[in-house]
Amino acid sequence: MSLDTIRLSQTARDQLIKLKRVTGIKNWNVLCRWSLALSLADLSPPLVREIVTDSNVEMSWRTFSGSHGDIYLALLKQRCMRDEDSLSDEGIARTLTIHLHRGIGYLAGGRNLVKIEDLMRLALLSRKS
Repeated sequence: MSLDTIRLSQTARDQLIKLKRVTGIKNWNVLCRWSLALSLADLSPPLVREIVTDSNVEMSWRTFSGSHGDIYLALLKQRCMRDEDSLSDEGIARTLTIHLHRGIGYLAGGRNLVKIEDLMRLALLSRKS
């Protein structure tokens, strides 16, 4: 497991397809960024710690993070320390995977998420908590 290539589970792929349709956001990486931020904002540790990344969806770290790679990496390291996980490349990659999948699940499970404006509202609400 490494940060070089980010892979998703089949379930996450299916959820992202739904989210792309609902929000009109066309790129996986944009939805994945939203998902990661949403999960990291939840201070509780993710319940699922092992995820099988068995879909054909993958992206490079550069594609995922865009020009903000240093910021995402710092957020992941901070979360590793908070959750008492290793700051090794493997620990950071594991943290990314579990938070990315939890965030995708949060977005896909949101019954009130039916258009892109709802995504913005969700971001503002999670910022207040």
